[in-house]
Amino acid sequence: MKKNPTKQKVVDAASSLFFQKGFHGTSVRDIADKASVNVSLISYYFKGKQGLLEHAVTNYYETYLTKMEETLLKAETELPLNKLKLLIDTIIQYKQNNHQFSCFIHRELSIDSIFVREMAVTYLAKENYFISNTFFESLPKNYKGNTEHQFLLMQLKGMLITPYVLQNEWKNQVAGKTSHDLFAQNYTKVIHKWLDFITTETVHFVNQ
Repeated sequence: MKKNPTKQKVVDAASSLFFQKGFHGTSVRDIADKASVNVSLISYYFKGKQGLLEHAVTNYYETYLTKMEETLLKAETELPLNKLKLLIDTIIQYKQNNHQFSCFIHRELSIDSIFVREMAVTYLAKENYFISNTFFESLPKNYKGNTEHQFLLMQLKGMLITPYVLQNEWKNQVAGKTSHDLFAQNYTKVIHKWLDFITTETVHFVNQ
């Protein structure tokens, strides 16, 4: 389906303002001014600011999960660890390509924002399913780590959201499209090295 450019311009303006000022700190007038549209157009398209947020969150997660599914399907014949690395590449690249809205969502989720969590709960469950299943597939089949493998999964999830919860730590490195791509490449390499290390250590643990 062809995107409506005016509608998308409103979504982009809202994403930028939610990132800068937060949802409650952003007015419909702010969004209309930034998008150079009439306030009534926002009501027409989205029924108000809450509807606009719901549209943006839904679009963000549905596209995100589709990309994850496509990556896993393409990587079906890959070794489990390579499959996981490809999934991580997709996750970080998507979040980096949608940097401001990624930061906004993760910031709201980190403070347990009800209005975002209620909208995202189904998507978060599916995201968790993809990540955890692919991660556990990469561990040795006879690994009986009890809570240890859950701790490793928690660390991986932490690495996937850290740049978007603590975005001020990285803001000087991501000034344009090229730097966003470079950051994504460099950051995924670090996660890949961590995965190589923990899977090797897990093998040693199993063989002891």
